[in-house]
Amino acid sequence: MRVGMVCPYSLSVPGGVQAQVMGLARELRRSGIEVRVLAPCDGPPPATFVTPLGDSLPTSANGSIAPLAPDPSCQLRMIRALTEEEFDVLHLHEPFIPGPTQTATLLHTAPIIATFHSAGDSAAYRYLRRPVLAASHRLAHRVAVSKDAEELVKRYIGGEYEILFNGVELEQYREARPHPSEGPTIFFLGRHEERKGLDVLLAAMRQLPDDVRLWVAGTGPDTARLQAQYADDRRIEWLGRVSDADKVARLTGATVFCAPSLHGESFGVVLIEAMAAGTAIVASGLDGYRNVATDGVDAVLVEPGDVQALVDGLKRVLYDAELRDRLIAAGGPRAEQFSMRRLAALYAAHYRRIAADRAERRRMLDEARERRRVSRMLARAIGRR
Repeated sequence: MRVGMVCPYSLSVPGGVQAQVMGLARELRRSGIEVRVLAPCDGPPPATFVTPLGDSLPTSANGSIAPLAPDPSCQLRMIRALTEEEFDVLHLHEPFIPGPTQTATLLHTAPIIATFHSAGDSAAYRYLRRPVLAASHRLAHRVAVSKDAEELVKRYIGGEYEILFNGVELEQYREARPHPSEGPTIFFLGRHEERKGLDVLLAAMRQLPDDVRLWVAGTGPDTARLQAQYADDRRIEWLGRVSDADKVARLTGATVFCAPSLHGESFGVVLIEAMAAGTAIVASGLDGYRNVATDGVDAVLVEPGDVQALVDGLKRVLYDAELRDRLIAAGGPRAEQFSMRRLAALYAAHYRRIAADRAERRRMLDEARERRRVSRMLARAIGRR
């Protein structure tokens, strides 16, 4: 079976959807399904099974700056790829975002399974509601990664959706070598922009004891300002973009993983990664995070944007070893429920069903054509008598 998996975001830029696309593709390929990923790339493609569609353009989306590719040259490459390669199924992530996924939806060269990731609100749905609604009938199966993502897409186009979690490649955490840390250490991983709440965490650091260290991974539009504002705090280590291997090492080496996001999170994949790494979690009590974590069971969840609540939560987990151990013990089994292997098996079953339905429809059409051909032959033969 050949599956074309299309991502609207550049694979050269770290992001949650990009990580899901690549992780799912790897797991499906390990299971024997031939997957080709088609996506924008600002540089060399990250794997041999990726077809690059050109550079991306920074585009405002969902309170963030997204690396999309709505330009005509990218769409021409998408059209060429779909006409040159024959796929049994197309798996489109965010099918209505302007760019290659929207083009693939409109071309409809194979049955489509669509996965919706966004929560909150979407300018693409607001401004393109009519064409999006018209194209939605082309989707053979619809998946949302959380109830929040389902609520967003249902608001604009209706329909029925299956809720399928995002997945995590757990094996890399089992084999990880933790990065050494000096004393209690907090790890932040994410884009440096307002909605991720890094401002709140850095303000909280001012009130934490001197022995606490903070690793800050990622970059973004707020990086320079925040580095200048907190340049006097030598406890903060600015890591910039980190590789997957370094991310895993830092996650497993930290005392606490902190996710202080303010809004716009549909599903807390990064919390699952921390659970898999055996690291305690302090995070905002957003609905998207509550889809994954339970306050007091496998994480400590605090009011989003509340600096003092974040300080109190971090102190509790950093200095209460018994609480920390309890959170970690509950987090391990919880992470297992979000295995990428399990998610890939669920999607593979849908691919097979959709491909079989297509084959059956083709068989029935062929039979109908053959019946019409035979009927015409008989009619001509009778007419000659």
